Amino acid sequence: MGECRLYFRFLRMHLLSGLEYKGWWLMILQVLLTCVLDPLGTILMFARFGSIGPWSMERILLIYAMAVTSFGLAESFCRGFDYFPMKMIRTGDFDRLLLRPRSLFTQAAASFFHIHRLSRPAAGAAMILWCLRRQGIPLTPAHIAMLIMALAGGFGVYAGVLVMTSGIAFFTVKALEWIVVFTNASYQVTRIPKEYMPWLLKNLFTFLVPMLAVSYYPATVICGWGESAWLGWLALPAGGAFLGAAVLVWRVGVRHYKSAGS
Repeated sequence: MGECRLYFRFLRMHLLSGLEYKGWWLMILQVLLTCVLDPLGTILMFARFGSIGPWSMERILLIYAMAVTSFGLAESFCRGFDYFPMKMIRTGDFDRLLLRPRSLFTQAAASFFHIHRLSRPAAGAAMILWCLRRQGIPLTPAHIAMLIMALAGGFGVYAGVLVMTSGIAFFTVKALEWIVVFTNASYQVTRIPKEYMPWLLKNLFTFLVPMLAVSYYPATVICGWGESAWLGWLALPAGGAFLGAAVLVWRVGVRHYKSAGS
């Protein structure tokens, strides 16, 4: 509990600091506008060509929105790990964290927080509700529980990617650009119907980094698209397992850290 209190105290400090900037609300609008315009290409494509077999615009956008919301939550509340390779390792600032008698993981996670990043999960949540309403899916307690588990599992997956990247950064702070495949690029993949995905992408984002397990399968259970119901409940275990593996990579990196500098 002590580490949780410390984490939220750090976040409160960053929040109050960010609000001192008079243009903070413009930054929120900027990110929100980007999130709203991002799926515009998909909307226009379906408006022009119609559904792709059983896949309607609402189906695709629901899966996309679940992935975007999960990524937005991880990006907002684990922002420190997103900046960790360049802001902590390369500059040597991680040495300061080692001197403090607190959890390194908590300090790193809460080292950065940007209020405008909350626009992404807010826009994603609004899109989820819109898609469900358009399909006539009621928000029953079971559906709400499934959504919460899916978003929690998705948070675990995306946070795990950021944590794992930070663990790898202990060994190299360069050549980490490929990690974008598992962050920003991965939720773009959810715009493709699963049946039409290339074999490599389908297996990569199901078994290696379980993005589809925390977006596609819960959506199929909520909307009754014919997949086995038990697959939807794998979202939280899959996300937790991936985050656990990422934390192990992080700890290995910490043990091998020998200081660095610019």
